[in-house]
Amino acid sequence: MQNIRNIAIIAHVDHGKTTLVDKIIHASKLFAEHQQFDDLILDNNDLERERGITIVSKNVSVRYKDVKINIIDTPGHADFGGEVERVLKMADGVLLLVDAFEGAMPQTRFVLGKAIQLGLKPIVVVNKVDKENCRPDEVHEQVFDLMFNLDATEDQLDFTTLYGSSKQGWMSTDWMQPTDNITPLLDAIIDVIPPAPHREGTPQMQITSLDYSSFVGRIAIGRVHRGTLKEGMPIALCKADGTIKKGKIAELQVFEGLGRKSVAEVSAGEICAITGIDGFDIGDTIADAENPEPLQRISIDEPTMNMLFTINNSPFFGKEGKFVTSRHLRDRLFKETEKNLALRVQETDREDTFLVFGRGILHLSVLIETMRREGYELQVGQPQVIYKEIDGVRCEPIEHMVVDVPEETAGKVIELVTQRKGELTIMEPKGDLQHLEFNIPARGLIGLRNNVLTATAGEAIMNHRFMAYEPHKGNIPGRINGSIISMEQGPGTAYSIDKLQDRGVFFVDPGVDVYMGQVIGEHSRQNDITVNIQKGKKLTNMRASGSDNNVKIAPAKKFSLEEAMEYIQKDELLEVTPKSIRMRKIYLDENERNRMRNKEEVA
Repeated sequence: MQNIRNIAIIAHVDHGKTTLVDKIIHASKLFAEHQQFDDLILDNNDLERERGITIVSKNVSVRYKDVKINIIDTPGHADFGGEVERVLKMADGVLLLVDAFEGAMPQTRFVLGKAIQLGLKPIVVVNKVDKENCRPDEVHEQVFDLMFNLDATEDQLDFTTLYGSSKQGWMSTDWMQPTDNITPLLDAIIDVIPPAPHREGTPQMQITSLDYSSFVGRIAIGRVHRGTLKEGMPIALCKADGTIKKGKIAELQVFEGLGRKSVAEVSAGEICAITGIDGFDIGDTIADAENPEPLQRISIDEPTMNMLFTINNSPFFGKEGKFVTSRHLRDRLFKETEKNLALRVQETDREDTFLVFGRGILHLSVLIETMRREGYELQVGQPQVIYKEIDGVRCEPIEHMVVDVPEETAGKVIELVTQRKGELTIMEPKGDLQHLEFNIPARGLIGLRNNVLTATAGEAIMNHRFMAYEPHKGNIPGRINGSIISMEQGPGTAYSIDKLQDRGVFFVDPGVDVYMGQVIGEHSRQNDITVNIQKGKKLTNMRASGSDNNVKIAPAKKFSLEEAMEYIQKDELLEVTPKSIRMRKIYLDENERNRMRNKEEVA
């Protein structure tokens, strides 16, 4: 029976999880001498590498002192909490990584709370002790207080702490005495984390994630809870609705290094991948064919936001994307719900429109960004929070938000957040920064990040996580300025944009094709304004030295996908294609817009 440790690495975003996994992989000599690998080995899709965040959890295994250590790298964002909740089921212990300067942050609390509820044994790693201003001892105290507040058991509170720098590749029990390798961490994993228990009996395995291969189809991944699974063995699949399907295991694989290797059988405690089973979902149990016993299903926190997804019906549809029909959109969204547990898709009374529910703006924007890279064209509406009736009271999601800002701009941040019904709960100095904590309605966060970054000259660090549902907090002012809307279709001219610059800020450069009804700028006043930017200069053969000045145009304001999602109003849509992101009015024709506005006012 081989000795196995299953460990999940949890931390706030950017505290160094994936970098630490890199160092563990290198330390265990998984690569031959001639193999060259970049950093962030596990962040293997383009989006993860560009944003520098982990979106999908991944498994690797390393061998150290005849012990196999299965490592699960998890996302740090609360928006991907669905990923974290299901993979923690596979672990016996967690490695909690905390930044030596920032300390325990909101997302740390979120994932640590989940791990403590499951009774997992923690090891705390205070990372980045080579940073200036770091405060490892204070952070250690902070983590202890956090665990105590999360109702950790005495055994969990008696955690081992290591200090080090995963970037420089060392770990030590004393941060004043650096070592030259990370073996103290591997030793601690073997000493502290309990070995995977070997339970005898009929086989049971819960499917906690899935993979896809074009050769064998869908692959079920999970940890064997009890008994032994063998190749070619008949099994029963226990579904959510209580039905049981018969099946047969075609092939069994275990994680070895960065890949997988085929084995004849897998016993309890090991994480494995199974091919040959059809029609399974995450949370289903693979059990004995004769006497099936399902395991308790994974519970996932409810979504807090929804967005309208619809096909692209703008005048420029089909020019840049491959998949443009409602059938393409529908199939892609329902395929996503198979592996993205925190996402829900609901059909509406219109064939081409779907309501997509997610955990936050980032969760939904990663889906939209992935789809546009695959060649989809779609339009999305303004994000809306989900209200609930609790004991007859209309309640809305409240988020706990932490902002670290330079002292001189803290006042501006507090003013911006309190305007959106945020309540300041903690204000304290942290190094040369001011540390602010707020409780704020989720709808107050939409569009807030932009304003806070503008007010603090880009120096604010903002993080938030879902806290609870509380009674509705009242009206929150939205975007104050109106939109500048294009009156005609065609490329804008430098001459007309120059003449209109005093009306507001433009989002398009001269020469860029726009269509009637497209939002091309932000008006300096509260109302919307329709302008013609296609007009050219009337040329005569008379010339005067004063009137022929060169055109001076301010650069167009560019939006990222998330910024554009937060910026649009409720009567606007965001058109997303593989090459462009455009904002537009739902009704492109001005007369129709006015008619609809009058209808609403009458109603």
